[in-house]
Amino acid sequence: MTVLQDAGTRRTAVAIVGAGPAGLLLGHLLRAEGIDCVVVERQTREHVLSRIRAGVLEPATVALLRRLGIHDGLDARGIELSGFGIADNDRTMRIDLDGLIGKRLTVYGQTEVTRDLMDAAPARGLDIVFGASDVTLHDITGDAALTYVQDGRIHRIEAEVIAGCDGYHGPSRRAIPGSDAASMELSYPFGWLGILADVPPCSVEPIYASTDAGFALVSMRSLERSRYYIQVPMTERLEDWPAERLWDELERRLGPVAPRPVQRAPALEMSIAPLRSFVCERMRHGRLFLAGDAAHIVPPTGAKGLNLAASDAIHLAEALTGFFRRGDHAALDDYPRRALARVWQSERFAWYLTKLCHRFPEDTRFERRMQQAELDSIASSRGMQALLAENIVGSPL
Repeated sequence: MTVLQDAGTRRTAVAIVGAGPAGLLLGHLLRAEGIDCVVVERQTREHVLSRIRAGVLEPATVALLRRLGIHDGLDARGIELSGFGIADNDRTMRIDLDGLIGKRLTVYGQTEVTRDLMDAAPARGLDIVFGASDVTLHDITGDAALTYVQDGRIHRIEAEVIAGCDGYHGPSRRAIPGSDAASMELSYPFGWLGILADVPPCSVEPIYASTDAGFALVSMRSLERSRYYIQVPMTERLEDWPAERLWDELERRLGPVAPRPVQRAPALEMSIAPLRSFVCERMRHGRLFLAGDAAHIVPPTGAKGLNLAASDAIHLAEALTGFFRRGDHAALDDYPRRALARVWQSERFAWYLTKLCHRFPEDTRFERRMQQAELDSIASSRGMQALLAENIVGSPL
């Protein structure tokens, strides 16, 4: 039996659980205001940076990185998107973001954003503890604290506020009584089979392809690195999809609608990701506040996950700054309302785009006609195109 030693107690204003985008952005925002905080992450730095995630940034997220002065990588490697395509079998409609609303999206991978935030932490006085196992929250309605184990020792952090930014499977949401009752979830009957490869994409702008053969998405990490997805039933297994089979299917679905042929290359990574929508509306309990994937999950269709993490961080940082600087308890009370307003707008858009572009196994010919009618309306209406553009770039913060 292993006997753990007591490593003592540390005190801070805000203890942040999770070193993903939500936790790191919140930490940087608090340090910019001179508020003491520490980030506790159960995984190693290498493990966090090995997770491949999407990276389409809204203007508000780009503005946040610039406000923090953490934008050198973004400036050097980010790709601005002035539009994107929606395809239906043999036609592709371009949604002109520049021309419709005068705004752009930026392709910059979540892994790169996370690395930039980690690299900037020491100079900003942001302490990140990696490899903290058995993170446990204590007395979140009273003298809040958390404990974790590292190198055979139990560490304790006492904090005025705990920010749970530890994702869907982390301990923070589970520490809130009744969080299950306050949660809503919709699981979709399919997943995305994706491939990452060092090859130029078949389109320099993303294409959402809603074809009779099934949904496919053209995306990119750079002009020389492609990320493709296809819709597959959740019963599919990755081992049944060798890379050549996936390339064949991409050619079949994208060939009629992409401006260039699909080029093949060895897979750097392949995976099947389930699609689901999830919201926990109880984003505060006592001294514990939830942000990012701990409180909500969106289907990747709308490219909203990372951007919602950023908006949560902004709202929570503003509330905490008001509390610590001016004793403003009302700002803390108002955080869930402000955050959830944007969460539900993003959930609605991701749900809408998922319904528009995918084939649902239970759909009748009527539902398929409705999809086609909606696509026809988008193709013929500048107003609908502008609404689509406004939703995908997000509202200002």
